[in-house]
Amino acid sequence: MTDFTHATALVETEAVGAGSRVLAFARIAAGAEIGENCTVHDHAFVDGGVTLDADVSIGAGARLLGALRLGRGASVGPNAVLGRSDAASDDGIAVGREASIGANVTVLPGFTIGRGAVVEAGSVVRADVPAHAIVSGSPARIVGYVDTLPELTEPEVLDLSALEKPTATGVPGVVLHPLTSARDLRGSLAAVEFSELPFPPRRVFAVYGVPSESVRGAHAHRTCGQLLVCMSGEVSCIADDGAARQEFRLTSPKVGLHIPPLIWSMQYRYTRDAVLVVLAELPYDPDDYIRDYEEFLELAAPSGSRAR
Repeated sequence: MTDFTHATALVETEAVGAGSRVLAFARIAAGAEIGENCTVHDHAFVDGGVTLDADVSIGAGARLLGALRLGRGASVGPNAVLGRSDAASDDGIAVGREASIGANVTVLPGFTIGRGAVVEAGSVVRADVPAHAIVSGSPARIVGYVDTLPELTEPEVLDLSALEKPTATGVPGVVLHPLTSARDLRGSLAAVEFSELPFPPRRVFAVYGVPSESVRGAHAHRTCGQLLVCMSGEVSCIADDGAARQEFRLTSPKVGLHIPPLIWSMQYRYTRDAVLVVLAELPYDPDDYIRDYEEFLELAAPSGSRAR
């Protein structure tokens, strides 16, 4: 049983780990599984289909309903509601390790909140939240990413006088490449010299017409490298090697961003006129994609050293 159960709390399950605490008027229904060192605060309700891994905190008045699992170190703020009691068992919610869900948040059934993500207070989650994303609003939209390194300033990224050669970033292996450009009275030209790229491209595709609230990418490649060039408009790109993470605002065809294999990449905050051209090292192969962030961490981490 718990290390502390308030006299007014109701704990109907025996699957409660050592060191856990259940405070005043909280209820944990039969069938729930509570890991070690969890805290369920006053008036919170944990339904019978809920599993809490170790070190989870459930805020006062929060309601966890239906099929739901919270990973180690996750937290749920006061009066948040996750799931519905009438949801089908296959419409559960998965909350990743160390994710933080703010006060008065609503999370609808059937969605995943990734490792380390932050859902700001009052948000309504109606779609999957990528790992380490910060989301806000109703419906919740990505407004940033947790623990990214400082973004390079615009002159550093776009001014060729400052970027005359490939330039390393804060994420090992991710490199900014200056591209050939020219401008005169007739207009501007940007060119890609294949001989100057980190790989000979085998495929080229363009991403455009992306709604500003949407996220593209959210995967890594096992063996395929990519060069991202924003030909029109603007787009933000996150590069993450499992230990370091950095955000880049791509605003010009004068610069390309090299994403090597085993780097998790996401693109978001597309402007309406954004056109992102991607030069790929290899032909399309669905088996080359890593779409699960936890799997990516295992593959990217030597001897598991980066798996946080």
